[in-house]
Amino acid sequence: MPERPILVFDVNETLLDLEALRPAFDRIFDDPGAMRLWFANLVTYSEALTLSGAYVPFADIGGAVLRMLAATRDITISDADGAELTERFGSMPPHPEVPAALRRLRDHGFRLFTLTNNTLEVSERQLERAGVIDLFERRFSVETVRRHKPAPEVYQGVAAALEADPGGICMIACHVWDTIGAAAAGWQSALILREGNAPLDVGPQPDYIGQDLDAVADRLVERYGG
Repeated sequence: MPERPILVFDVNETLLDLEALRPAFDRIFDDPGAMRLWFANLVTYSEALTLSGAYVPFADIGGAVLRMLAATRDITISDADGAELTERFGSMPPHPEVPAALRRLRDHGFRLFTLTNNTLEVSERQLERAGVIDLFERRFSVETVRRHKPAPEVYQGVAAALEADPGGICMIACHVWDTIGAAAAGWQSALILREGNAPLDVGPQPDYIGQDLDAVADRLVERYGG
């Protein structure tokens, strides 16, 4: 039986349901595509800032992208709007299958960690409110290296902290840019096909693909046993 990989989970959208933000975006923008556009731009500009050598906390980029998107539509974001979105972002619920799937993986001997673009403060608040924080041995943030995923330093820093061979770590995410970054660092990867996410048929491919975390857990338990 091959040795079980260390499992490292992305948090936003992979574990926690981004749809919790939708009511606020629908109210502010009156556009069903606004929330997804905001999140896509948040990732784009976090990567652009990283490539340019600048580090800005993820939540601050999110606020700036929100104001930028509003400005393109002649909408003013009020303090109350910003406060509501901050609260919603910090209290997103887990996807329905996530708590039980995480417990199953842990019970089968897998070590569980998180790696997020959020600061540790924000991430720990999210995971605590979601009721899953105790399932992880440790939580990692890009703030340690001050570069956002998928910068190679992020994954290298986690491997070093865990004193683990990169090939013995598996990144689990619903974003292809994250699985590409993990693969480039020598990690294994698993892609969860959350709504609005699909495989990219160029570049490094994930080792596992599943419709939800249950499906990915099935593959991992089947391969590595219990």
